[in-house]
Amino acid sequence: MKLQGKTVLVTGAAQGIGRGIALRLARDGANIALLDLNREKLETVREETEALGRKACVITADVSKRDEIRAAVDRAESALGGFDVMINNAGIAQVNPIASVTESEVDRILDVNIKSVIWGMQAAAAKFIARGHKGKIINACSIAGHEGFAMLGVYSATKFAVRGLTQAAAREYAGAGITVNAYCPGIVGTDMWLEIDARFAELTGSGKGETYRKYVDGIALGRAQTADDVAALVAFLSSEESDYITGQSILTDGGLVYR
Repeated sequence: MKLQGKTVLVTGAAQGIGRGIALRLARDGANIALLDLNREKLETVREETEALGRKACVITADVSKRDEIRAAVDRAESALGGFDVMINNAGIAQVNPIASVTESEVDRILDVNIKSVIWGMQAAAAKFIARGHKGKIINACSIAGHEGFAMLGVYSATKFAVRGLTQAAAREYAGAGITVNAYCPGIVGTDMWLEIDARFAELTGSGKGETYRKYVDGIALGRAQTADDVAALVAFLSSEESDYITGQSILTDGGLVYR
């Protein structure tokens, strides 16, 4: 197993892509610290992880709070006996035209999608350095971090920010042997996309499922993405096979955005 004996912390692990990442990395041999706000769902993922023969711990925390992320990294280390990979997966979507977005909406998405990445990188890098070994930081970006989408302007801005932070951190931490990369999913069949589709329908008058189908129809490989598709890239970035890759925000979208 490529990640045998490694300890990985996954934020936003209670469902969707985060759950898919946690279970894939567990299948690859890692012990998993599962972080989210929904403890009940986290406990289910913990049971699924342990059923794969791996150790797991549950951490409830607000990713937008710096102290809570630092405490979560400490908890992962103490509970699982190490710390090797930080996956800053937690994030929220927001569908609103730029003309209508409110201050509170902007504040909320900046807190979750940008601040959490900064706090996660800080805490993980400090822990790797304190432990005296190399480590990997992997951030959640998006196709919207490579191309701005109408009605997703502020969300796109947060994901462009993640790309910039990933590049800057890769340069800053390279000397410590820490790699920093990001994964950029496209149209994933998760609850988040159900919410996005419903909001597009509300704003544009399109039918239920119409926006989702429109984007899926534009995918070269002809189908929507699954959480497992995303997790496969994250598993590679978590492994030693990616040791010479840093500062990259890699598209995994089936052929929708090309860079």
